[in-house]
Amino acid sequence: MSLSTDVSLTNSGLRKPGPRQEGSQSPSQPARRRSRQRRERIFQWLFLVPAVIYMALFFGYPVVKNVMMSFQDYTTATFFTGEAPWVGLANYATVLSSSLFSTSLTNTALFTIGSIVGQFVIGLALAIFFQRKFPLNGILRSLLLLPWLLPLIVSSAVWRWILDKDSGALNRFLGQLHIVDTGIPWLTSTSLALIAVVGVNIWIGIPFNLTILYGGLQEIPDELYEAGSLDGATGWKAFRHITWPMLRPVVSVVLVLGVVYTLKVLDIILGLTNGGPANSTQTIATQSYALSFQEFKFGEGAALGNVLVIISLVFAVLYLRASRRSVDE
Repeated sequence: MSLSTDVSLTNSGLRKPGPRQEGSQSPSQPARRRSRQRRERIFQWLFLVPAVIYMALFFGYPVVKNVMMSFQDYTTATFFTGEAPWVGLANYATVLSSSLFSTSLTNTALFTIGSIVGQFVIGLALAIFFQRKFPLNGILRSLLLLPWLLPLIVSSAVWRWILDKDSGALNRFLGQLHIVDTGIPWLTSTSLALIAVVGVNIWIGIPFNLTILYGGLQEIPDELYEAGSLDGATGWKAFRHITWPMLRPVVSVVLVLGVVYTLKVLDIILGLTNGGPANSTQTIATQSYALSFQEFKFGEGAALGNVLVIISLVFAVLYLRASRRSVDE
């Protein structure tokens, strides 16, 4: 194209398309961006849908069904007729007014407090101990996980043999040391059975406390201890002013999960004592199981199970609020 032609095109306002100015956007770009974001949100929901369906079917439905059963006269006949008359709060009134409920509630409190205190104190002591560097440290920590890995019914069977009055390993060991002359009825005495069950549950729960607390201790910077040592914060002072405040969030998780888990412990008690002797180890969890699957009073069993859920929720809420308040202060 000649120079005169270029000049004429310029003068007439018909310029050649030049490069787009920096920062300018075509009208279609925001629309494309919105479309891409919409597709991303759709894909995110598609990934979430299976998890939501799973939670609804295997967690949501049983909870809702259990709540509904607690307000119905649900018996074995219901499985054939499909009829479960609505009884309102009658099931709750029956189980709460039962003479066995006060015993179960007391045993549940003693079992939970004893188990949590024992598991936490021993687990924290072992976690602090394993912070030290020494040979076979990792192997010993791995061996301590074995009680946690064993099926609970297997653990209860082994401990039932160990605590047996006549041929148990513990009584034989104590006899050889001349500490006792006759076998101690660990599981058949109304005054010792609950203590024995608490001891077994402590043994099972130590690995969980050890693992979580040891992980929390590893997250505390060594620089804090070095700075504290310059100010004389060593030993107990270092634990009180450095370790405990830094470990408090982990402690909250351990205690809340431990209490919720311990409240619903069932298989250990059933395997060791089955709630006996004379209901001395009967807890709310075992009583709910007995009502549902031994006496087939499903409505009353569901009501007692819901009471246990409420107790767990109340404890978790109160403890977490107290922990948050102490942290804020």
